[in-house]
Amino acid sequence: MPLDPVTASENRKDSPRRRQDSAFLETLGDRVRTARGRRGLSRKLLAEYASVSERYLAQLEAGQGNISIILLRNIAAALDLALEDLVCEDEAANTDIGVILHMLRRASPEERRLAKDALTKKHRRSNGGTRAQRVALIGLRGAGKSTLGRMVAADLGAPFIELNDEIANMSGLSVPEIFNLYGPEGYRRLERRCLEQVVDANDSVVLATGGGIVADPATYDALLSAFFTVWLRTAPEEHMERVRAQGDMRPMAGNAEAMDELKLILSSRDALYRRADRELDTSSRSVEECRRSLAELLQREGFFSGTDDGNNSVSDQEIGIA
Repeated sequence: MPLDPVTASENRKDSPRRRQDSAFLETLGDRVRTARGRRGLSRKLLAEYASVSERYLAQLEAGQGNISIILLRNIAAALDLALEDLVCEDEAANTDIGVILHMLRRASPEERRLAKDALTKKHRRSNGGTRAQRVALIGLRGAGKSTLGRMVAADLGAPFIELNDEIANMSGLSVPEIFNLYGPEGYRRLERRCLEQVVDANDSVVLATGGGIVADPATYDALLSAFFTVWLRTAPEEHMERVRAQGDMRPMAGNAEAMDELKLILSSRDALYRRADRELDTSSRSVEECRRSLAELLQREGFFSGTDDGNNSVSDQEIGIA
């Protein structure tokens, strides 16, 4: 049966509908790629976790996703719903949460900011309403979070905690084992629980976080609410050099395009890392230079209370421990 004129027009490659579909698939691909970068996953690992082929994932990120997603979007539009309303697994999305989401989509940027501020204030009150003397160091592996964190904690006379160690202690598993058994989402759940425990147990602490903590909005907001945060950053080449010096290439082991993946992670997380209270660039600097800069930064913010006793010096190579 021949197509009617309207249908034939909509199926032309240059039709407005086809252009909209292509733009949607390109946006979807960009979002998948950015989300993968924020979580620090190679395409191979994401394909493994999602039980899809690398070829399919590559096509999706290139804006050549399965046409079924377009058809589902069309059905949602015909029902006057957002696509996520149909695929959300939370039944609450059809009740209060759904109403709130509907209102937020139609709110102005200023209205959304006010709503977020109100919820943030409520969350801070539930956490005691203060960040006390808690400092958290964020950034990608190789920036120096563990090395500088230990040194500055000694200067502050505060305990030092490595969040990944807390996660391993809680679960009885190493971080790679957690990922292998429970995937990224299982790890993120443990990360949030451990962060809450650290906040409950410590009014004064220096915390070194995992590089991907910024990829989980709820956990990252909790971190920003309960800690004074400092982003330790460095150039991609130095990140790679330091990580290789540790003999640790996860999650890029065996990946010939490791540098491209590393740059994707950094660019995808850049806006998230910039939400930190302060930044400190550790590029081409010795450990002692970075330590002094971080100590001075914290002193200006009212955190630094100790003095350098000269017993905490370490070699420059140790800056790679993160």
